[in-house]
Amino acid sequence: MPAGLVLINVELGCEADVLKALRKVEGVDEAFAMYGVYDVVARIKADTMDNLNQIVTQHIRKLEYVKSTLTMLIIEDSSLGMDWIRT
Repeated sequence: MPAGLVLINVELGCEADVLKALRKVEGVDEAFAMYGVYDVVARIKADTMDNLNQIVTQHIRKLEYVKSTLTMLIIEDSSLGMDWIRT
């Protein structure tokens, strides 16, 4: 199942509004406010890569107050030959 982290920059002071909206988006597993270069991070999951792409492009990027995003795809441990690693 494809998954990713979406790092989001939002307009100043709008973090809570974006978090509230993100938590209503289907496919958003978790969302948190952060200190640092990015203001919000969301963990997303979908049944296909096309659906994952749609979550980001059609839903997250179109939310009010979102200025920019950076999406990082999560690699399954098994595809790296690291099945034995568990955190």
